This record gives sequence, structure tokens and C-alpha cells, in this order.
Amino acid sequence: MFNVRRALISVSDKRKLIPFVKGLTELGVEILSTGGTCKALRDAGLNVIEVSEKTGFPEIMGGRVKTLHPVIHGGLLGRRGTDEAVMEEHDIEPIDMLVVNLYPFEQTIACGDANIDDAIENIDIGGPAMIRAASKNHDGVAVIVEPDDYEAVLQNIQKDNLSLEGRRRLAAKAYAHTASYDIAITKYLSASLGDEVLGPRFLYSGGLSEKLRYGENPHQSAAFYADQQSPAGSLAAAKQLQGKALSYNNIADSDAALQCVKQFESPACVIVKHANPCGVAVADNIQDAYDKAFKTDPTSAFGGIIAFNRTLDVKTAEAIVERQFVEVIVAPAIDESAARIMSAKKNLRVLETGSWPAAVTPGFDFKKISGGLLVQDTDLGAITADDLKIVTDLSPSPEQIQDMLFAWTVVKYVKSNAIIFCKDKATIGVGAGQMSRVYSTKIAAIKAADEGLEIKGSVMASDAFFPFRDGIDVAAETGISAIIQPGGSMRDDEVIQAANEHGLAMVFTGMRHFHH
Repeated sequence: MFNVRRALISVSDKRKLIPFVKGLTELGVEILSTGGTCKALRDAGLNVIEVSEKTGFPEIMGGRVKTLHPVIHGGLLGRRGTDEAVMEEHDIEPIDMLVVNLYPFEQTIACGDANIDDAIENIDIGGPAMIRAASKNHDGVAVIVEPDDYEAVLQNIQKDNLSLEGRRRLAAKAYAHTASYDIAITKYLSASLGDEVLGPRFLYSGGLSEKLRYGENPHQSAAFYADQQSPAGSLAAAKQLQGKALSYNNIADSDAALQCVKQFESPACVIVKHANPCGVAVADNIQDAYDKAFKTDPTSAFGGIIAFNRTLDVKTAEAIVERQFVEVIVAPAIDESAARIMSAKKNLRVLETGSWPAAVTPGFDFKKISGGLLVQDTDLGAITADDLKIVTDLSPSPEQIQDMLFAWTVVKYVKSNAIIFCKDKATIGVGAGQMSRVYSTKIAAIKAADEGLEIKGSVMASDAFFPFRDGIDVAAETGISAIIQPGGSMRDDEVIQAANEHGLAMVFTGMRHFHH
């Protein structure tokens, strides 16, 4: 039987605290506390002993030193059935429960006006030390770091049922709490020095956003974790307004659509199916953008994900609901009238992300491999018209250049080997994920032809260079008039010659966009 005689409580997050401590006192538990927590408990009429009264040593250095004392750590680390004699010799009383959460370091650095001094002052020292001590000694101590655990713990204590297994689970959660805290501090200090993030040790910590029914397939378990600091406008920070719970694939595809649509300043629509854009367009308004994007591939758009970079209005919502089945709609905001229209489709998932900053937030992409983790900077590579190198006899028109830049933006989000056909700032054909760039080109042409879209006069984007001229020959046969590609092949001269022979304009970007 686990008996709680004495509890030490010192928390920054005071949610649910008073009812929990009141429940402990009703069970006869002696409460020790510090600083603001002690004041809050006393103000609530609870009987609390200040830690300094136990240690005989006052809080000093502005509160930096208050619990770093043998009476406290001996009470947490003393082994029941082993250390009683030495504890009695040094007048150390056992502490059976520790309730601690740490200084709000992450909240502090998230404030726009926080400086390095503010950050350092919010690095907790005594809290992590006590948590680690109590967690190590969970055989005799229950450690609680999460207010959401208070009610269950109190009920177990009331039933004399806080088992060793339960205490070990709490200890594991406590170590995760301090590990995440240390990662946030490490990342902040490294960034303040301008140190390379991809150094000798890569650290990541994320909080559980939700458990998912399954992963990519029903036999795989899965969960969604949010970064320690999810940026505004990100999928992790989005609010689901209606619909069924998001699946693993819903989340992955929704993020693919959101990341692509964020790249455009004009009203834009991106439709994604199985991780690939199947229709992308910009227009004067999002309804026109949606219409143009849908025309690219109505078949693939069925059951897809639709993302916008403007508030979803009622006319666009009506067009979507009347025209197609859609799994998820993502937008920075949802008009109230549009929300009413979509509410008729109870299973339709609607996500509101909030606005996002104009500047794209740097980050990392991960790929798990057997025995390790591949990490890279997020691909933020972008080009302007001034970056283009015209390599053919024929120069592209201003309109073709604009279409090329649009297609180049889209091709970054298509699985390699990736080919995009584009006209009037809308995709008309997408070739994705083929082992041969020639076949990606053929697929883009087939899709355009199947939907009755005119290829003649359109432009083509390739995410990487053409190793042979055959890709250019196939593109010319379809009616493509201009090509944007990275260049850099050993056979660039041969490829350029092919473009000249077909009367095509071609530009090099000097940058590739593989997306595996």
C-alpha cells in the first residue's frame, strides 16, 4: 500500500491546483510549498507549510535557491526500508508526493519582446532537480507534472490504489517533461549564438496532439505530435470546425496542400490527392481559382484535400459541395455563411488555420530510415524572373515567364520525378512519382488530354534536369511551347539543341526541387 503523508507542491501552471490540494488535505496529507504556489494555496484557505520553515534556510538570490537543500532532496531520495536511520539522524522527513511543473521558459521565449536575460531567468533549476530525484525514487514517491493527472491520482489515493506501475508511469511522464524542457533551452541558447542546428546531436520534442485510429494502413498504430512551438498558420495550430476525426493520411495530405497554397500571394487553390497536387491555380478570387484547379483533374479531385490562402466564402463553399466529394477543406478562415453550407456535410472535415506570416518559417523535414533519421532544412528555395537563364534561341514571352514561375512553385510539391504542365497560372497536367522523367511527361499530357485541356502554347516545369533529349522531344510532341528546368546535365547542350530544333523557349533555374 502506498501511503501519502507529505507532499511538496511548487507549480507555475496552477490549473486545477486548488481542488487537488484540498482533496489531499482532506486525506490528512501535510502540504509543503514555495513562493507563489504557497501564497495561492494560503489565499484559498488551505493549511500550507513554507519550505523554508522545514529547511530552516530562507529563499535567497531572488528565489534561485529555495529547494536545493538536503532536507528536501533527502526527503525525495530516501529509500523506504533502507535509509530511515540516516534520515532520522539528519532530521529528514520523507516526501511521498512531488507536484511540480517548471518555469514557463517556452512561453517566455515565445513573447516577441523577450530577450536573452528574460529567457535565462526562466530556466528552472530546483524544479528539474526535484523531478529527477522523485522520479528516480518512484518506488516510494509519486511525481506529478501535468495538471490533467490530478483528478485520477487523487481518486487512486482515495482508494489506496496508486500502484507502483502507476507511479512508474508518472515518473516516465516526468522525465519526458524535463527532457522536453531541456531541449527547448538547448535550441534557444544555440540559436542565440547562431550555432549550426544540425550539429553533433539533433534534438526534437513534440507534444501529443491526438492519437489516431491508425496510420497509413489499418494495421499500423499512429499519433499526431505538435512541435514545441507550432507557428501560426500551421496545420498543427489549426482548429477543426467540423467533421470526422482526421486520419493519418488526411493530416499528411492537408499539410501538403497547405504548404503549397502558402506559396502564392494571389488568391489560390490547391487540390491534393495522395500527397500530390492534382490541381493548382491562382485567380482574382478563390472561387475562380478553385474552378481552374478542379478542371485539371476532376477524377483525382474526388475525395481529395482542398486548401485556400484566403477566407473560404459562401459561393466557393456552395461550388465545392455541389460539385464533388471532398475529405478536408483547409483555409486561414471560414466565413460563417460558408460554415453553414458545409455543415450539411457532417463528415466533411473543415480546418481553420488562422493567418500565417508573409515570411515562410524555416524548419526541418524528417525521414525515418532503419537505425537512424535523415534531417534536412525545409526546401525554401525560390526564384524570380531575374534568376532565370534563357538558354535557347527563342526567348519566352512575359506571359510564359509568369506561367513558368507559377509552374516552378507547384513542381516543388509534386513527388519526383515531377512534371507540371501549366497555362494561365493553372495546372493542366501533372506527372508525378515516376521512375522516368519521360513517363512523367507522358502522364501529364495524358491527364490534360483526358480532361480536354489545350496543351498547345502551355509551359512545362521539371523538378530536375533532363539527362537526355527524349524528354524535350516528348514535350514538344504534346504542344508545350516553353520549359523551365534546373539545368546541370552532362548533356545540357544536347537538350538545348532539341529545344531549338522544336522551336521551344527554355530557361534554367540553377536549382532543383526533388521531393521524394
